[in-house]
Amino acid sequence: MLMFSPFRGWARLAAAAIALLLATAIWLPVVHLFFRPTLADYRQSHGIAPAARQIAHRHLRLWEDPALRAAEIDRMRASNAEWDFMGRTFLVLGLANIALHEPHEQARYLTVIDQIIDETLKVEAEHGMYFFLMPYARAGPFVAQPARSLFIDGEIALMLAARQRVAINPRYERPLAQRIDTIVQGMQSGPALCAESYPDECWMFCNAAAVAAVAVSDSVDGRDHGAFINEWLASIKARLVDHETGLLVSSFTYDGKPLDGPEGSSIWFVAHCLQLIDPDFAADQYARARAELGQRIMGFGYAREWPASWQGPMDVDSGPIVPVLGASAGSSGLALLGAAAFDDHNFLRELLTSLQFAGFPCTDDHGRSYAAGNQVGDAVLLYALVQGPLWQQVLTPSPF
Repeated sequence: MLMFSPFRGWARLAAAAIALLLATAIWLPVVHLFFRPTLADYRQSHGIAPAARQIAHRHLRLWEDPALRAAEIDRMRASNAEWDFMGRTFLVLGLANIALHEPHEQARYLTVIDQIIDETLKVEAEHGMYFFLMPYARAGPFVAQPARSLFIDGEIALMLAARQRVAINPRYERPLAQRIDTIVQGMQSGPALCAESYPDECWMFCNAAAVAAVAVSDSVDGRDHGAFINEWLASIKARLVDHETGLLVSSFTYDGKPLDGPEGSSIWFVAHCLQLIDPDFAADQYARARAELGQRIMGFGYAREWPASWQGPMDVDSGPIVPVLGASAGSSGLALLGAAAFDDHNFLRELLTSLQFAGFPCTDDHGRSYAAGNQVGDAVLLYALVQGPLWQQVLTPSPF
């Protein structure tokens, strides 16, 4: 009679565990190959890649179909009113670049851009700046009076300037000039040459966007705010660089006291804006962000929200932080823009590999979107994939 041996069961478990480990060791390093895209399908330097065109097609449909647009905006505003606003900005920037890529289709893109700008200005006029801000904007008074949010002024100015850089529309000339004057006056009044987005809370993201808007506007109307831009650059370099990483901090008080350290969902876009005004500093900031925040694991790329030397909170901008890896959806999404803007093709491909794996792309007759994100995420992605011509137009010597 055979007796049952407990060691026989353990041996089988051990064999199964070894087999699983071997399978994992073999397959994990190659999983990314099933999701790794051909880069030319997503980004082309002299045209619109197929995937980018599909994303653009869906956005155009959203703005050409009021019912679809209303449903998407309601979904975003349920989480964060800022997303509604930022989605408009990045979409205008994306469509402006596409219009410069494809002059023969310019009329359609400008029609949608004008619709976005007109509706945004109408909503601002009817409801005020708080409509696009998170609730804590009402928690206290702005230091600078009368109260204005540079988040709103800067991105509206950037939308207007981008539109005018593609083709001049006379009815936007005065609104753009007035918005630029408001931005410059407000920033010059600040001790750190920066302005608030929320009460006693300045964001490098918003200040960089505002200065980029000034640069684009100058290239359109021939005005020269070079002295202001140089003073602003000197101020942020002297006061708002993190000593540990050499990266610009993400938020700070009106008088220039840092609140949060370098943040992934800020610095990638900031570096892109700096390309217009100080290319060397921009490249430096991107390289530092790439070293501190850019990550790669088995062919998949992602970006951390915070460098190892700074422990920051998880918030609505960062999105959920993946434990252990420290991966941030917000930082990873904007890292796509950084990688594309600085021609970091390897990192861009790795980030797109992760997007194909974890973003759950949905492609149909309406275009392409990503189920794991929302309209603002798709708009950022579109801008990342088509950016280039707009900034190049600004950097090209002006005829004035």
